[in-house]
Amino acid sequence: MEKQAGWLERISLRCCAWSERWIPDAYVFAVLGVILVAIAAIALGSPVTQTAKAFGDGFWSLIPFTMQMSFIIIGGYVVASSPPAARLIDKLAALPRSGRGAVCWVAGISMLFSLLHWGLSMILGSLLVRALSRREDLAVDYRAAGAAAYLGMGSVWAMGLSSSAAQLQANPASMPPALLQITGVIPFTETIFLWQSIALTAVLIVVTLAIAWFTAPRNENAQTAGRLGIVAEPPPVTRTPAASRPGEWLEHSPLLNVLIAALGAAWLIQEFATKGAALAISNLNTYNFLFVMLGLLLCWRPRVFLDSVARSVSGVSGVLIQFPFYGGIAAILVSAVGSDGQSIAHHLSTFFANAATRESFPVVMGIYSAVLGFFVPSGGGKWIIEAPYVMQAANELQVHLGWAVQVYNAAEALPNLINPFWMLPLLGILKLRARDVIGFTMLQFIVHVPVVLFLLWAFGMMLEYHPPVMP
Repeated sequence: MEKQAGWLERISLRCCAWSERWIPDAYVFAVLGVILVAIAAIALGSPVTQTAKAFGDGFWSLIPFTMQMSFIIIGGYVVASSPPAARLIDKLAALPRSGRGAVCWVAGISMLFSLLHWGLSMILGSLLVRALSRREDLAVDYRAAGAAAYLGMGSVWAMGLSSSAAQLQANPASMPPALLQITGVIPFTETIFLWQSIALTAVLIVVTLAIAWFTAPRNENAQTAGRLGIVAEPPPVTRTPAASRPGEWLEHSPLLNVLIAALGAAWLIQEFATKGAALAISNLNTYNFLFVMLGLLLCWRPRVFLDSVARSVSGVSGVLIQFPFYGGIAAILVSAVGSDGQSIAHHLSTFFANAATRESFPVVMGIYSAVLGFFVPSGGGKWIIEAPYVMQAANELQVHLGWAVQVYNAAEALPNLINPFWMLPLLGILKLRARDVIGFTMLQFIVHVPVVLFLLWAFGMMLEYHPPVMP
């Protein structure tokens, strides 16, 4: 006899139905964001010409980051679709025994790996979902599983080693001089390694898994990949044909891949030895380089590598066309100055800073950081914008400076749950649309907001202020 859907499951289905009807494509979302921010800037007195200039100047500002995100998709896909990695993912996909269990399995792996690196968690989670969808004995809701693969980025990633803000504050050579004078050096022991931070992360993981379990549709309500018309083919088995020409021999010989991978390994060893593992892997260029070299080695032959790259490129299109619009949004927020000589970002910061006290600082600044993060979805870049006045306010109100960084980190992940910006790599790999997963992530967002804000306030009250420590 079929089990009746639980109330959270019914709510998730209704949210999915609503999002499928009303949520536009991620591209439309980005364009609407530009229009709304531009209207707000003009309403504050910014001339139309200045607003347009800010948009145009910022349009290409994320090009390096766009290329990095594209290579996260390409490198991750090449590695995970290589014969050895594909076998490992298939073994992971064989472990769940139910559709709901599969969704929670994906969510748990995504969150745990996101504490090491958010890019790894998203790519691995996406390819695990594809492998699970090929199991005929499981009724896995493909949308819920896709949302689960994104939960590392939407919940705890910034509380781990890949936190751009914590990395920046611990490395004085990387900080702008003006920010260093305000905050001093804040080591990991005062940010991500605080027991309060670890406890907050653990609570979020448990809460997130519980929501993923109870909201995953079951039985006839589960929209499998097949029902959605999505075919998740396994990586093709590549056979080496007999070479008839010298050029073909080079394409199918492992010699070139091995030599390049060895050269890359020598550079990586130097990078990790001089910078340390945590700092080296937090650099997106190093991370992508590692995956490209690993992909070359795992694919073994140039032709296998190139074929895998060609299959991965279809997942890059959303990133290439939408990231420039988010660059324009960020530029308007910061550069379009109103009639009073101040930007939208300044007005937002002033409003929230004036509303805060020492006790309410985590809640007020958490709300502000989440709101700004919805329009400027860039963990490291947004911290550069936000840190000077946020940390100055923390000094004036005598709030623990390391906890102020963690307030930013925990709150910065919240808008990711409903903003399709960071979903683009995952959507490309899974061949889904933002509306397919936002119904599930929206429920996570609704629960996470009060939980995160309460824990930021409660743990913040336990910490004492220490003046900035200069290097």
